[in-house]
Amino acid sequence: MNTTRFDPALVKALARAFRYQKLLDEGRYASITEMAAAERIERGYLGSLLRLTLLAPRIVEAILDAKNVRVAPPGLPELLSRDWTRQQDHLRAP
Repeated sequence: MNTTRFDPALVKALARAFRYQKLLDEGRYASITEMAAAERIERGYLGSLLRLTLLAPRIVEAILDAKNVRVAPPGLPELLSRDWTRQQDHLRAP
């Protein structure tokens, strides 16, 4: 029996992260601070969301495919690493 679970909060966070990154890339906002004010969200929260755009594509796919990807607080530094191999090794993504 497959025990994978869909995590709607994580999927929603990913969608928001990529949306906000696109707005920055398009130049609709000059900074994270400006975007946070316009979107009425905390700047720190926005910064955290944007870090999700640094996830390895295979990890994003695993999340969207409802594969069981979990991150414990001690794993956060590896998750936020820009080295995709390090991320995948840490999370053991498929």
